[in-house]
Amino acid sequence: MPATTASPRSTASARGEAAVAEPAEAEKIEDRARAAARDGTLPAGAPDFAALLRQDPEIAGALLGESARQSDGLQLIAAENFASPAVLAALGSPLGNKYAEGYPGARHHGGCEIVDLAERIAVERAKALFGAEHANVQAHSGSSAVLAAYAALLRPGDTVLAMSLPHGGHLTHGSPANFSGRWFDFAGYGVDEESGLLDYDAIRALALERRPKAIVCGSISYPRHMDYAEFRDIADETGAYLIADVAHPMGLIAGGAAPSPVPYADVVCATTHKVLRGPRGGMILCGGRLAERIDRAVFPFTQGGAQMNAVAAKAVAFGEAATPAFGAYTHQVIANARALAAALAGQGLTITTGGTDTHLITADTAPLGVDARTARGRLAAAGIVLDTCALPCEVREDLAARRTGIRLGTAAVTTQGMGEAEMREIADLIGAALREDGAVRPATVALAHRFPPYPERG
Repeated sequence: MPATTASPRSTASARGEAAVAEPAEAEKIEDRARAAARDGTLPAGAPDFAALLRQDPEIAGALLGESARQSDGLQLIAAENFASPAVLAALGSPLGNKYAEGYPGARHHGGCEIVDLAERIAVERAKALFGAEHANVQAHSGSSAVLAAYAALLRPGDTVLAMSLPHGGHLTHGSPANFSGRWFDFAGYGVDEESGLLDYDAIRALALERRPKAIVCGSISYPRHMDYAEFRDIADETGAYLIADVAHPMGLIAGGAAPSPVPYADVVCATTHKVLRGPRGGMILCGGRLAERIDRAVFPFTQGGAQMNAVAAKAVAFGEAATPAFGAYTHQVIANARALAAALAGQGLTITTGGTDTHLITADTAPLGVDARTARGRLAAAGIVLDTCALPCEVREDLAARRTGIRLGTAAVTTQGMGEAEMREIADLIGAALREDGAVRPATVALAHRFPPYPERG
């Protein structure tokens, strides 16, 4: 992989970016780096927990405590997963020492030849994995990615259509507590209160009425696949950009277990954790036409220097996601979610939309006489960790009148090796915990210990 290309990033600009290495010199540097890897050379500054334990036992204790918490319970938060040891190794690497404002071949600091290599690998892997013309892997989070998409396409005051928060929209989809709700005029669409499904005719009517500059398709709690082609038609009919915020299903998309928005959306924003099983961070995909606008919106408009250790960890995750094993994993994630949803219904919970197409489930605990917040507390006491979420209902100003339920996902427990049989066991534990059965906690620990997240480490 050559260190420089014919792109505008290949030479230092008049703005004062650091000069880049000549192609031949950079290739020699890359060759040396690859040779060291083949020889099994350990990098100076590689993670050393013993050193942390000696120097700062308080923080070492916090790390040990969190490791034990993750191993002793069931992690059912839909936005979480267990990254591989290889991802964690890259995340904890000396690449975190390097300041790398800018992009490969056009950095504002010297000495970026190796981190340029890491970022180029991440970009090429992301483009190949998702079939995109352009990828930006520097976004610090999913919210940062969405902010950059808005910055590239919109101006303050523009109208944007997105799923309303009471129906499953994200904070970046117009919350008044978030930059999105303060800077843009959001119109919220929702789902049918009875079925819990998106009403595309209603979305089209709202778009025709409001004539937005952009339409956002995405949710933090919608358990069904979205119809990206239908959203594309609505966007074309109203002259709007289409932004797909697929932070939750991105891993399923990578594994071929969910439809991709890449052929339909102008910009795709996502996280690299959740089902994708990489480091906490964000990414943006788009066509070549918007590539420069997206890159400039990330840096220098909304972010400073990239976290190069995270970029390298993203590259590792993209490489893992391109394997047949990861494809099989994502299909098992969905099979587990469907099995868990059916078993929870058998426990008396009401499952939103009657099931799921994805990794996540939303459910109403009211039939058991338990509100969602109380349910979360009882489950936490039993070692079962999950979230609460809004349930489909009429949008009301009175927050107390809005319905809430629980949201859970199967990505992490599937990473641990659990299957449909264990999902039925988990549903039994959830039902018992909601009924305040005091024997649940030991059973939860026993199940979790049968499937340690990092078995090779005990």
